[in-house]
Amino acid sequence: MRSLPALLILVVAIAVPIAFGGNSYVMGLMVSGLIVAGVALAWALLGNLGGMVSFGHAAFFGVGAYTSAILSAKFGLPVPLALLAGACGAALCSVAMLPALRLSGPYFALAILAYAHIFKILATEATSITGGSAGFQRFPPLPTILGLDLSSRVGSYCLLVVLVAICAAIYLAVKRSHVGTALRAMAESEDATRVVGVNATLLKAWMLLLSAFITGLFGAMNAHIINFLEPDYAFSASWSILPIIAAIFGGYRTILGPVAGAVLIYLFDQIIAKELLPVGHEILLGVLLAGMILIAPNGLFGMFQRKTAKGAAHAAA
Repeated sequence: MRSLPALLILVVAIAVPIAFGGNSYVMGLMVSGLIVAGVALAWALLGNLGGMVSFGHAAFFGVGAYTSAILSAKFGLPVPLALLAGACGAALCSVAMLPALRLSGPYFALAILAYAHIFKILATEATSITGGSAGFQRFPPLPTILGLDLSSRVGSYCLLVVLVAICAAIYLAVKRSHVGTALRAMAESEDATRVVGVNATLLKAWMLLLSAFITGLFGAMNAHIINFLEPDYAFSASWSILPIIAAIFGGYRTILGPVAGAVLIYLFDQIIAKELLPVGHEILLGVLLAGMILIAPNGLFGMFQRKTAKGAAHAAA
């Protein structure tokens, strides 16, 4: 029963390109949904294991996108290496945020939000490098590997599914490691873990770097998929807000919850919410999230786990 959600997600992931491979609209939605899923996974990793709520993941997303695009367009770096460099660039920019680790709770969240605005301003003003508000384009698309054109909708989808799976595996490995044990102990009592010699600040810094790296990777991927960047888009608040809604909706304390929540929330927003309320459709996302919190505070996967546990208990009785 515990492996059932993972199996269902795997079946859906395989079925989508088979059923809708020829429909560019549906595949485009799924590609964007997986981008949000990657960022939601990174946000959940920081919030769940690191115990830090961030309102500024758009900073990592935008830095990763611009780093990869600029290195591939102006310096001729191959796109696969540029994607990795974009992720590293986002992790490097998170180093500037390390002083914010002295803060906690809403103060940390607001500090990271401020950093996101700073990076957006820098991208807007550095016109010679980023193109400023006029935008930056004409950079290489995703390459063709083993006969699969990764710049196509199906190719991008397959690559994103693999990347999300790898990031989920990294999340699981960290959670099950001694680092994950120390982080869970910190969540119970940070002062107590300091007494026994755990460097709480260092562990939080590593979680911030890892979360930024993953977010930057998906930002870089998104840049090479759409082949256009401008500061208002790359550093849009949507890249901070949507992953938060998705992670909480799906269950940010689980690994698969943010992934499933991101795809469901994005499809709901694009197909239903925008159709019902073209202007201000984000209100419906708020209503949906509030309803989920009232019904299942631990999210969609938390509700599923609770029901399966009850079913197993009744079966045992």
